[in-house]
Amino acid sequence: MVKKFEYRGKPAEELESMPLDSLFRLFNSRQRRSLTRGITDGKRKLIREIKDARAGKEGNPIKTHLRDLIVLPSMTGVTVNVFSGKEFRPVEITTEMIGHYLGEYVITNKRVSHGAPGVGASRSSLYVPLK
Repeated sequence: MVKKFEYRGKPAEELESMPLDSLFRLFNSRQRRSLTRGITDGKRKLIREIKDARAGKEGNPIKTHLRDLIVLPSMTGVTVNVFSGKEFRPVEITTEMIGHYLGEYVITNKRVSHGAPGVGASRSSLYVPLK
């Protein structure tokens, strides 16, 4: 038996049909404050592109730098390429992401793998022959 997704006790189908004002009340205070202050033109354009892609109109992959966009129920099922600071990383939006920011799913820093110390790593290493 597969468990149905619910966000704060509401199924995904009900979330999609819900008006935005009542949907905002379900979000955490940070997201609620951000959304009630208004959606910028760039975010509005990206939401429109995502809706077009979901309807099958958009053919090109969606690329964005907007890491602070809050995932709404109308965005689920679409893959968006989010900029990590160096490259665009694909993020497939699922129902579990509702209410979170897009940037939470793209890591901006790279894991550091330390190698062997090179010449100049310490004062004495300057006098060690390389071969």
